[in-house]
Amino acid sequence: MTEVSSLTGRLLVATPALADPNFDRAVVLLLDHDEEGSLGVVLNRPTPVDVGDILEGWADLAGEPGVVFQGGPVQLDSALGVAVIPGGASAGERAPLGWRRVHGAIGLVDLEAPPELLASALGSLRIFAGYAGWGPGQLEDELVDGAWYVVESEPGDVSSPSPERLWRAVLRRQRSELAMVATYPDDPSLN
Repeated sequence: MTEVSSLTGRLLVATPALADPNFDRAVVLLLDHDEEGSLGVVLNRPTPVDVGDILEGWADLAGEPGVVFQGGPVQLDSALGVAVIPGGASAGERAPLGWRRVHGAIGLVDLEAPPELLASALGSLRIFAGYAGWGPGQLEDELVDGAWYVVESEPGDVSSPSPERLWRAVLRRQRSELAMVATYPDDPSLN
């Protein structure tokens, strides 16, 4: 088996050619990527459901908009919390209880833990219903087929106050021809 270079903590940005409606203009934060597969959450799919409607204790800690996001098409009845801890619990510092680092300052929140454990440490929090998942080699095949651009994440991507503009914003900040893709029309047939 070939060695898989981990993309954990990076963003998958859907190319205009990606035909799967679940991922049209999606920006996916990869939470785990290894030879066993990949798992991530779609950062730009807010739902109309308030966080307080499903996880009352976490509602006051969730960033704007304070709604649940559809993390992907898999297990929509499960919830994942992704939070940014400013400084990311630097070297020598202990990570706050109830938070596990994924990459840099970004980590997963134990939603079973009391919210008070993390309240003072959180910079931002998003709650996701479901996730995006790929089996062994599946994501690599999609990358070869040109379905995704892989770019670096920034902590602010997790808590973007304008998730509907995240796809364009992430592409626009790239220092390559990818910045031009941000201008790609929603419906190219209208050009």
